Amino acid sequence: MNKKTVVIGASLKSTRYSNIAINRLVKYGHTVKAIGLRKGVVSGVDITTEKESFEDIDTVTLYLSPKRQGEYYTYIISLKPNRVIFNPGTENPEFYKMLQHENIEVEVACTLVLLGTNQY
Repeated sequence: MNKKTVVIGASLKSTRYSNIAINRLVKYGHTVKAIGLRKGVVSGVDITTEKESFEDIDTVTLYLSPKRQGEYYTYIISLKPNRVIFNPGTENPEFYKMLQHENIEVEVACTLVLLGTNQY
């Protein structure tokens, strides 16, 4: 099942987990949008530096430290995703509460593990 996903904190560096996640999401047949510090392309996915208005988002997967997430709170909530995945190192209880208040599921997990174990 295709789950349209926004990767926030996307990197062009092939050793970064966000980059690996984009590759795997594409491999597993998911539609991927990506936002990062630098524009570029990973596995055919354009990385934008702007907070674009994407529609019909199932999942937002975060690769930003809690310190850097603040500027994305309103944006992520405006996407109205079904869930937000907080990958290791991105845990943020303050943001969990905001998302839950908007009826957005919070999942503290690793996108790569979820994909690899068919739990995505």
